[in-house]
Amino acid sequence: MRKLMMSLLMAGSLLAGGVGTALADDASAPAAASAPDTTASAPAPDASAAAAAPAASAPAADASAAAAASAPADASAAAAAAPATPTAPFSVDSSKINSGDTAWMLTSTALVLFMTIPGLALFYGGMVRKKNVLATLMQSFAITCVVTIVWTVIGYSLAFTPGGSFIGGFSRVFMTGMNYIKGDKATTLTVSHLAPTIPETVYFVYQMTFAIITPALITGAFADRMKFSAMLVFMTLWSIIVYSPIAHMVWEPSGWLASAGILDFAGGTVVHINAGIAGLVCCLVLGKRIGYGKESMAPHNLTLTLIGGAMLWVGWFGFNAGSAVAADGRAGFAMFATQVATAAAALAWMFAEWAAKGKPSVLGIVSGAVAGLVAVTPASGFVGTLGALVIGIVAGVVCFWSATWLKHKMGYDDSLDAFGVHCIGGIIGALLTGVFAVKDIGGADGSVILQAKGVLTTLIYSGVVSFVLLKIIDMTIGIRVTEEQEREGLDVSLHGEHVE
Repeated sequence: MRKLMMSLLMAGSLLAGGVGTALADDASAPAAASAPDTTASAPAPDASAAAAAPAASAPAADASAAAAASAPADASAAAAAAPATPTAPFSVDSSKINSGDTAWMLTSTALVLFMTIPGLALFYGGMVRKKNVLATLMQSFAITCVVTIVWTVIGYSLAFTPGGSFIGGFSRVFMTGMNYIKGDKATTLTVSHLAPTIPETVYFVYQMTFAIITPALITGAFADRMKFSAMLVFMTLWSIIVYSPIAHMVWEPSGWLASAGILDFAGGTVVHINAGIAGLVCCLVLGKRIGYGKESMAPHNLTLTLIGGAMLWVGWFGFNAGSAVAADGRAGFAMFATQVATAAAALAWMFAEWAAKGKPSVLGIVSGAVAGLVAVTPASGFVGTLGALVIGIVAGVVCFWSATWLKHKMGYDDSLDAFGVHCIGGIIGALLTGVFAVKDIGGADGSVILQAKGVLTTLIYSGVVSFVLLKIIDMTIGIRVTEEQEREGLDVSLHGEHVE
């Protein structure tokens, strides 16, 4: 583990140097580039452009660029005559808003929020010991509240407005410029350049639900032993310093990884690898739970875990199919791929466990389903039937191995397998997206080398910055509860409540 951490730190220092240089270069760019006029009406895309932009989602902007590059040379003349594609949020007449797309995105937003509360809260809550169930539920609920405010104040602006290659601008701090103006003759409102057929308010809240669930996933790695105050501080800083830059790099068209052609339809790198590696760092810095490997730490209520896992499965359709940002055929294909991969992964984990341990478990099949959901996330808008099946099967088997043999062999205490399922599953999905991407579906050919670039960038940046944040918090307010509090249980010791 020490060698692993040293390698991450060394690699991170090199990456940080490159990021710092790039940020300095970006800062020297004209102010108008980082803070465009978001209140003036920009030329609205024509009908075909409006349909194509949301269908591609943020990462799919790279796909359209790749497709354009391969178009016949005479198409460039027509492109020159067409209105320039907006590169920042802009104002439109309300008649430009697509009611079908908006209705689907409102539904998807509710589904993704449903994944965290109550889905993830119950999924994790059932897996801890009875004395820590309320503390675990509290973490997901509190993170939902905290990240909502952080995203409103600065997170969205840093992630989804133009700025530099590694971080966005400040044009949407406190949501300045996002408006809805109802007039006597015409109503205008702002839209995102990444979703021009729906109100920007809807896109803002949709992306907020992603920003909420990502840090909530990390809590599974340090369950039973982190101070609530330290958790709040860490998640606040992590959301700003880690999540927003990664989201910008991958999903904002001007971002470093997006411009390189990385394919991540719904968050394999941004959400799952990002949260998973941060979770591993958390459990290494905090250390093992008292009695780990010696005392029974079996889940106290697998009924809650199964219910939570089922909620995650249902909510994930908003996560993946919603990332099309349109009610169209690509959203349908993403939903199809999600269902197929999830079922395949659940069965793969179940049969692998059955062969290894003699019995298939409820925890195993639910964990396998989550592994499939994770792995298909980056691929859902790019792959067909074969890709979905292979990604699901590989994720189920490999994540079972990582959550059992690998964790035991390496000796880290990843309480609820946040790293073993989300990071490993995210890596599998990201790399196999490069193998199975179908150009007719996603508009781009896959590249394993490019996908690996996105994986390594996320692992190094998130891992190193998470480590630094944890060390700073530990030196100031401390990060771990006392031995007495841990033995008593976090429900009583931190919150003064308990489950009968």
